[in-house]
Amino acid sequence: MDLDWSPADLAFRDEVRSFLDEKLTPDLRRAGQLATSVYPDHEASMRWQHILHERGWAAPAWPVRHGGCDWSLTQHYIFSRECTLAGAPNLSPMGIRMVAHAIMAFGTEEQQNYFLPGILTGEVFFCQGYSEPESGSDLASLSMAAVDDGDDFIVTGSKIWTTHATEANWIFALVRTSKQAKKQQGITFLLIDMRTPGIEIRPLVMTSGEQVQNQVFFDQVRVPKKNVLGQIDDGWTVAKYLLVFERGGGAAAPALQVMAEELAQAAATQPGPDGTPLIDDPGFARRLADARIRADVLEVLEYRTLSAISRGKDPGSAASTIKILGTELSQVLTELALEAAGPRGRAYQPHATMPGGPVVDFTAPADGFVSGEEWQAVAPLRYFNDRAGSIYAGSNEIQRNIIAKATLGL
Repeated sequence: MDLDWSPADLAFRDEVRSFLDEKLTPDLRRAGQLATSVYPDHEASMRWQHILHERGWAAPAWPVRHGGCDWSLTQHYIFSRECTLAGAPNLSPMGIRMVAHAIMAFGTEEQQNYFLPGILTGEVFFCQGYSEPESGSDLASLSMAAVDDGDDFIVTGSKIWTTHATEANWIFALVRTSKQAKKQQGITFLLIDMRTPGIEIRPLVMTSGEQVQNQVFFDQVRVPKKNVLGQIDDGWTVAKYLLVFERGGGAAAPALQVMAEELAQAAATQPGPDGTPLIDDPGFARRLADARIRADVLEVLEYRTLSAISRGKDPGSAASTIKILGTELSQVLTELALEAAGPRGRAYQPHATMPGGPVVDFTAPADGFVSGEEWQAVAPLRYFNDRAGSIYAGSNEIQRNIIAKATLGL
């Protein structure tokens, strides 16, 4: 494996950097830098998607015929890495990175022609309806029912932890259409218009105080059968296909490297327990050094995975490995950032950040006063939000089971 970029790759990198320098405005960079979770300010994210769409770069991983880019895998990685290093806000993954690929693979021509152009422009904005109050990691035990009624299904039940349900106009959901011996059977993948009568959204207040996730209730909601993606009772096949895109497809290491570097710079000025700079504290310095090494190791693993795919090889369980390493390292770094923030990191100051949703039960001071620096206000919110990182997209325990079976043959 050659770790050096080719001259063509370097030229592409420079092209991306030039584009980011021109189009990534200070307010958009600020939205990326002050995001408190993987979901940035919704308005900023959509503005950035519009800018990328104008350049033809909103969904580079899509096939060219659907609006994607004819890039090599290396170029995809470079683009993701440069956007991260520049501080660009994330795009919502639910449409572009997730359900769009399932629509391309399993959708009818009518479904593809309707949904894909709208996802690119942002006119069609999806949320995900998987988890239920009694079905989380054991997703196959879901019970939200879709009863056959001629040309339609009548859907009743609820979904929970539904990110950006209040912003979305469509939801892709797994529903129970029949009961069979094997619980993975009898599940259907359904696309539901969120404007349909009978849908109620109740925001959930997270430990950070933000309302990004929701519980969605469906009361006798009529959904046309033409909105089934794939085959009735075979939605589990579609869901497994989609999970590959949920767990991978980007460069995780650069964001962690940036986080570690910014943390090192902050610790150089923040006093430790003895009054000297925190970076001089042996315990803190050791843990930060360990995290930076792990971020570099993760980058090499991403390079190895990229190299294997580019040579037509099966990367095996690499997506699960990268998901585990990336989310657990992010949790380590947010813990260190909270420690570095010190007493000012204990103050609840969401007005100094740009969260992914409304913040409830908080009134910002009239003068906008912020105790400490902005990063100290961001640190506790990222810490709370990052606790979910090892759970979403398949818990890390499940990822370890996948690795045990696929790699170790257990």
